[in-house]
Amino acid sequence: MISQNMAQEIFDVVNEWDEVIGHAPRQEVHARGLWHRAVHVLVFNQNRQVFLQKRSMKKDTAAGLWDSSASGHLDRGEGYDACAVRELREEIGLVLQTAPERRFKINACQETGWEFCWVYECRSDGPFQLNPEEIETGAWFDPLFVSDWIMRSPQDFARAFLLIWKSLGAPPKP
Repeated sequence: MISQNMAQEIFDVVNEWDEVIGHAPRQEVHARGLWHRAVHVLVFNQNRQVFLQKRSMKKDTAAGLWDSSASGHLDRGEGYDACAVRELREEIGLVLQTAPERRFKINACQETGWEFCWVYECRSDGPFQLNPEEIETGAWFDPLFVSDWIMRSPQDFARAFLLIWKSLGAPPKP
């Protein structure tokens, strides 16, 4: 079930070099598999645990699956850094004055839903205010537990998160 706000979102459509070539509504972008942009933010606490969210069943993709701490599409004309700050605030109530640290970029592919994704990392111990339209629940996990969980039950996770976790490689910096 897509909310009215989601249905009205307009995304930048991009080419293979992540350059804007047009604009289209969210529903059309997803239905046609057009390349577009998104961010994923991983939040780690002082104990080096990662906060993961379980996506709301109201989401149009990966509903009910575990995912990055916060993630979302760039709005038309929005930059990656601004989107990362906005998604942290909207999804988990974490307010940052500057963008979190960029870790790496993933090119658009089937696993990401044809999104070019910048992956960010930041530090916070919470507590968080979870947006019930976006998130069913969330919890802190040891990274080794997450890796083991993925090995046992990859179907519990959003496909983009599986790719991000694999690409993350080394554990978070202290």
